[in-house]
Amino acid sequence: MDMRVAAYAIITDDAGRILLAHWNEGRRSAWTLPGGGLEEGEDPERAVRREVREETGYRVAVDELLGIDSRVIPATKRLAETASALHTLRILYRAHITGGRLRNEVGGSTDQAAWFTPQEAAGLRRVRLVDIGRRMAGWEGPHPQL
Repeated sequence: MDMRVAAYAIITDDAGRILLAHWNEGRRSAWTLPGGGLEEGEDPERAVRREVREETGYRVAVDELLGIDSRVIPATKRLAETASALHTLRILYRAHITGGRLRNEVGGSTDQAAWFTPQEAAGLRRVRLVDIGRRMAGWEGPHPQL
């Protein structure tokens, strides 16, 4: 079984919008939380700051650990053709913007970053991680309770 550890951020603005990145890799695409895999020996908080910067252009500070999501993806459900399952540990943080400006990633696994109201986000094609992160952040119903 393969293992992947990744760190992601829930980032909202004063208007209650959430920052998402458009994951576009291989045959599938969907909106996701900004973040991604840890490099060997990398601290998860450093990884989430690096990944958010790469995918959105923003510099962020981590406010708190929201939780860890553990998921096993059977080999038959993986995008990559492989004979092994994938165990993914996804570390989710609440973070806020400290600098930078919104821009799209070039040459990475995401191709766009954008802000969405809760209603807009609910209507997007999105990965389950967005909803997991919303629950961990304490959002009730369609509106954030931050």
